[in-house]
Amino acid sequence: MKIPSVSPEEAADLLSASRGHVYLDVRSVEEFTAGHPRSAYNIPLLLAEPGTGRLVSNPEFLGVVQATFQPDTSLLVGCLAGGRSLKAAEILKEAGYSNVWNVRCGFGGARNFLGHVVEPGWSALGLPVDRGGEPGKSYESLLHRARS
Repeated sequence: MKIPSVSPEEAADLLSASRGHVYLDVRSVEEFTAGHPRSAYNIPLLLAEPGTGRLVSNPEFLGVVQATFQPDTSLLVGCLAGGRSLKAAEILKEAGYSNVWNVRCGFGGARNFLGHVVEPGWSALGLPVDRGGEPGKSYESLLHRARS
C-alpha cells in the first residue's frame, strides 16, 4: 500500500494553511512530552513497557484514533524518524482513513545505517515546538475520552 509522504516543512505549511490538517504524533508519551510539533495530538503506536522501558505495540492505538478522528480527517502522521509513522499510516489506511500522509524524517530526522542524520526533522528545522501535553491532545486525555 502506497502512503504519500511530506517533509516536515510541507507538513508545517499544511497545518498553518488552516485546511483542517491534523498532526498525529505516534511517538511514545515520554518522547511527545519532551517536545512535539505545536498543536500535535499524541496517540502512540508503541508504548514503553513498565519496568523495562522496551517499546511494545499499543493495543488501543486504532481504537483511540477512531474515537478521536473521523475517517475523512486529513492526518499528517509523524514519529521520530519516519518508520513508526509509516507503519501507523498503513494501519490507518487499512482501517479506512482516506487522507493520510507520512511525515518523513519526523521530529528528529531521517538517519542512515550509522545513525547519522541525512535529512533534518521538525525540531532541527526550527519549526514550532511545544513541550508537555496540551489538554485534550495528550494520550492520557484522548485514551480517557475513547474509553468513556
